[in-house]
Amino acid sequence: MRRMRNVKIVATLGPASSSYEMIRALHEAGADVFRLNMSHGSHSEIAERHKIIRQVEKDLDSTIGILADLQGPKLRVGAFAKGEEELEEGQAFRLDLDPAEGDAKRVNLPHPEIFAVLEPGASLLVNDGKIRLKVEKCGKDFADCTVTVGGTISNRKGVNVPDVVLPLAALSEKDRKDLEFVADLGVDWLALSFVQRAADVEEARELTKGRAAILSKIEKPAAVKAFAEILAVSDGIMVARGDLGVELPVQNVPPIQKRLIRQCRAAAKPVIVATQMLESMIESPMPTRAEVSDVATAIYEGSDAIMLSAESAAGDYPIEAVTTMNNVAEEVESDPTYTDIIEASRSSNKRSVADGIVAAAREIAESAQVKAICCYTQSGTTALLVARERPRVPILALSSSAKTARRLALTWGTQCVVTDSLDRFKMAVVNAAKAARALEYATTKDLIVVTAGVPFNTSGTTNILRVAPCDERLIYATDPE
Repeated sequence: MRRMRNVKIVATLGPASSSYEMIRALHEAGADVFRLNMSHGSHSEIAERHKIIRQVEKDLDSTIGILADLQGPKLRVGAFAKGEEELEEGQAFRLDLDPAEGDAKRVNLPHPEIFAVLEPGASLLVNDGKIRLKVEKCGKDFADCTVTVGGTISNRKGVNVPDVVLPLAALSEKDRKDLEFVADLGVDWLALSFVQRAADVEEARELTKGRAAILSKIEKPAAVKAFAEILAVSDGIMVARGDLGVELPVQNVPPIQKRLIRQCRAAAKPVIVATQMLESMIESPMPTRAEVSDVATAIYEGSDAIMLSAESAAGDYPIEAVTTMNNVAEEVESDPTYTDIIEASRSSNKRSVADGIVAAAREIAESAQVKAICCYTQSGTTALLVARERPRVPILALSSSAKTARRLALTWGTQCVVTDSLDRFKMAVVNAAKAARALEYATTKDLIVVTAGVPFNTSGTTNILRVAPCDERLIYATDPE
């Protein structure tokens, strides 16, 4: 299924989008990757959605990526005797390990690891930052605070601790069970929540054992500070603006988003921009102008993918939300300014043979009226490097590995095709020509650029480029062997 845009769309599945008919309609409307949120739904429900996605993929002969999003540790206050209390600005309020029900003066915070690292002056945010507390005095089992932003506090609301690195693993016991389940199920990407350091990603990678690619969610200030190290050990990144906007001043989020996208592009690793992109479409068939502008900004910045959460999982208009994203993407990418911005932000730090090959492929394609760049890739490396170039012509990624093709469904501009296993470059060129014609990128009168790594089936060996006719009869005639 050919898209008329380069940025990819990730749609979260949920109660509003669990049937075969709806999942198929979402894919046809523009969803390239489906997100399974492990915070909601039983394993049997997740397995059923996975099964339906693969059936849709088979019925439409279209490569679809599946992303499983782990919940991560959840820090919450305890319960209140009255269910809720009203906190006023300036009043004193204590958090402690006492399991007794809370009142207007204190409440249980059953997380000794938080108290272990708190210091006077630190901030504690409750209920997505609606209530803010400043630590005045603290010990191993308590924190005496002053309310700086008041409001209603109620049972088991979430707590954010933005000023310190918490001595918590990114994977809870639930996450470990979920990881094993979805990895065995066969998801393509695993999104890791609560990442604070590179070691969190390495732990998940060891448990995953190559069964899924690792995508790190950047949602904490500590992750922003350690981003270079986290990016180096991750396969992809999600900029989770919702949590970042709670733990950081909201005005800090846009420049962080832009900076992280640039770094991901330079590293040739896919990046998703997520959270509240079309949130009004949970209840409305039309987005706000500000939401459309937000989606457009992420596309102009060169992100690989943009994501819908509750809009497609639990909203009243899931198909309309995907259609809106698709329409915005097509309009933005047809704007000459988009091309100018993308090309101006292209990384110039290229040092390897592979870097030179893909840069040459883009330049040849754009200067010689070549219709497509065709990458024969076993691990996905060649296609990722070509996508980093953000060429003006389509990218056709061919692989004998369905796993690789599905992972590349998240990558900018890649049209993924599963092909037969090959051991000769000539046959890669022949297959590329056939695929380019089948997808209507080119006719027998056109030229394509083909890149690959030889010997085949060796990761990171992109070392060959050929400009070829899109007619296998001519390919055989010029290279009979």
